[in-house]
Amino acid sequence: MSVSRLATLIRERQPCVVLTGAGVSTESGIPDFRSQTGIWADIDPVEVASIDAFRRDPARVWEFYGRRLGMLGDIRPNAGHHAIAELQRRGLVEAVVTQNVDGLHQQAGSREVVEVHGSLATAVCPACDARVPIAEVRELLAVSPVPLCAACDASLKPGVVMFGELLPVAAIDRALSLARSAGLVLVVGSSLEVWPVAGLPLEAGTFAIVNLGPTTLDDQALLKIEAGAGETLAAVVAALG
Repeated sequence: MSVSRLATLIRERQPCVVLTGAGVSTESGIPDFRSQTGIWADIDPVEVASIDAFRRDPARVWEFYGRRLGMLGDIRPNAGHHAIAELQRRGLVEAVVTQNVDGLHQQAGSREVVEVHGSLATAVCPACDARVPIAEVRELLAVSPVPLCAACDASLKPGVVMFGELLPVAAIDRALSLARSAGLVLVVGSSLEVWPVAGLPLEAGTFAIVNLGPTTLDDQALLKIEAGAGETLAAVVAALG
């Protein structure tokens, strides 16, 4: 069976690095981006999630991200997040590289989590590089459409990588290092369409994929399981005993 083969790959091809995308969080109730019912189906990302949009109209950008922050307050990790954390606790997963910005891997107990697209856990000041915890940002948004930096009075920016911005150098360098030294990259819940992160499995050369729907690297994977993350990874943990 596919689950037993994936369990064998994880056990035998160490170290294993997990690369996750939006599909690992949809089971927690967070919509993905590119499906027919995803976030970008009705919203133009250039208008609300690009650095040019932020510079042009930060209030509109914060209106969009404020709604996302409100939604995340009630979201909890699902079986997929917990299974990945359990594999880490057992020493079978070295690290998690994630395209997600929701912090659910950390909530589930994962230790090393490399957030290559940033995080909604903080806001950043483009002027002085100050970082502000999201709890404080929520308080600021309650009284103003644009939260301002207490140090320099500039408009704070959500701590995610926006369209038109470079990925954080330290995070992508760490992700590349992990992939190049991995015996297996396990892709979970990503269609592998966003580069350069989509190229990380190729850096390892040996990878498996768990995803609902096709990915750009299906034909090169050692194994592709067409299924949801939670059920599949929980079964893998059980198979590993």
